[in-house]
Amino acid sequence: MKVILISMPDVVPIIIHEAAFHLSNHGIASVGANINEEHDVFLIDLIRKRRSIKKYLTRILRKIKPDLVGLSAMTWQYDTCIKIIHLIRELLPGIKIVIGGYHATLMFEEIAESDEAKYIDFIIRGEGEESCRRLVNGLAGKDNIATIPSLSYKTDGAFTHNPRSENLDLSRLKLPIRDKRRLTWGYHMLHSKIELIETSRGCTRTCNFCSMRHMYGRTFRTFPISRVVEDIDDIYFNRKTRYIFIVDDNMVLNPARVIDLCDAIIAKNYKGLNIFGQADCVSMANNEGMVSKMAEAGFRSVFLGIENGSIKNLNTAGKGDITASSRQAVENCHKYGMMVIGGLIFGFPEDNEDSIRENYEFFKSIKADAAYCQVLTPYPKTGIREYLLEQKLITNQNNLKKYNGLWANVRTNYLDSEQLQFQFWYQRQTALGWWNPPAEVRRQGWAWVSIWRFMFKPFLKIYYKRIMKKYGWEGRYRREVQRWENMNKFHDLEEY
Repeated sequence: MKVILISMPDVVPIIIHEAAFHLSNHGIASVGANINEEHDVFLIDLIRKRRSIKKYLTRILRKIKPDLVGLSAMTWQYDTCIKIIHLIRELLPGIKIVIGGYHATLMFEEIAESDEAKYIDFIIRGEGEESCRRLVNGLAGKDNIATIPSLSYKTDGAFTHNPRSENLDLSRLKLPIRDKRRLTWGYHMLHSKIELIETSRGCTRTCNFCSMRHMYGRTFRTFPISRVVEDIDDIYFNRKTRYIFIVDDNMVLNPARVIDLCDAIIAKNYKGLNIFGQADCVSMANNEGMVSKMAEAGFRSVFLGIENGSIKNLNTAGKGDITASSRQAVENCHKYGMMVIGGLIFGFPEDNEDSIRENYEFFKSIKADAAYCQVLTPYPKTGIREYLLEQKLITNQNNLKKYNGLWANVRTNYLDSEQLQFQFWYQRQTALGWWNPPAEVRRQGWAWVSIWRFMFKPFLKIYYKRIMKKYGWEGRYRREVQRWENMNKFHDLEEY
C-alpha cells in the first residue's frame, strides 16, 4: 500500500508574520511512523507549499499514485481540507480518503451527515496511530475494518461509527518520521531549523474553552524519558538541528517527572540545544526548582497560558484566579534566563473597551516578553460554546474558517463583534507597542534581532507613520483586516 498523509496550509500570524514560523506537523509524522513497514508512507506539510498547492499536489499525487490519502485538519482548516479532497477526487477518482485530527474527532457525526461525506471514505477519531495502522492493513486485506476502534467507515453509503478506543500506550509508539519520506522540508523558526517532539499527551486542567478532552479525555500521560531522549538524539545528531519545539499542551503537570527528564537531557551534554515548551502558570509559579532545571537543560522560551488579568473572566474560562501565579511564573522564568510568551484571551461577556486595555496593561505589568493574543473562540463541543450560546453571545456559529482565535465570532454585553475586533487590535497597538526583544532573545539570535532592531523596525515605523498620516487608526485597521482576510485564501483551490 502507498499512503500519503497531508496537513493543511492555513496559518495564524498572531505573534509575527506568517512566514516567520513554519513548523512540521507532528501528528501526521507520528501516525505515519506507526504504519507497518511493508507499506510506503509519505508526508506532505502544505504549510511549505502555500503558494502552489494545486500544482504541487497534482505533480506528487500523479507521480506516487497512492492507495490512501489521509488529511488532518483543525476546525478552522476544515474548509481548506474539503477543497483539497475535491482536488484529490478530481485527480485520482478511485483513491481512498481518510480524515482525522481535532475537527474530525469533535464533529464526526456532523461530518457523516454532511454533503461532503460522499467524498470521504473513513474518519479516525482521537489518537490516530493505531487506528490508521490497522486501517492501512485492512485495506491491504490483513485486518477487518469493522473491528477497528475509533474508525468510522461506510456501509451502503452511510457511515458506521465503531466504538472509541482506549487511550494508547505511549511507550509503544515509534519515533515520528523525519527522513526522506517527508516530502516537504525547510521547517524553520525565523533564521533557524527547528523540529518538534512530544513528551506527554493530555491535560487535567479545567479550562472550558479547550477541546482537548475530546481527544484524550481529562488525562495526562507521559512518554518514557528514554524514548524522549532518543527522539532528541534523532533531531540533534541525525537531523543536525539545534532548535526543538515541544508540542505538549502542558508538559509540566508532573514537576518531578520534568526534573527527571531535564536531568536526562543534561546528562547527554548537548551543545547549543534550544528547547521551547508550553506550560501552565500555576506549575511554573509553584516549582522554581523545576524552572531552574528546565533552563539548565536548554529551555530558552516557554508559552504560559496567562489568559486574562480579570478574576471574573478567569472564572468564566474555568481557570480560577491565577493572576498571582502568572506574575510569579514570569518572574521564575526570567530569573533563570527563559523568555516568556504569554497567552491572552479577549472577548469575555463582561469585556468592554476599558477592560480590554486593562488586560493588555496587566500583561505589560508582569513583564512577559511577547504576547500571543486571541479572541475568545466558541470551538465546537466546548463548555464555553454552550455557555455563550445560552447567553446569545455567539455571532458566527457556522463559518468555522474564522475559528482560529484571530476573529471575533462573539460579542460581549458591551461590544458588538466589529467593535470587539477593533478594540482587540487597537488596544494592543497602543498598550504594547513595538516588540522589544529581551536580553535572552538578543543573545540567542543576535543576527536576526539586529536585523529587526536596526533595519525592519525603523523601516516599519516610517511606513506606519505614513499610513497613519494618510488613513488614521481606522484606515490602518481596515488594511490589516484585509490582510487577514487574504491570508488563508488559496487562489488555486478556489474553484473547489
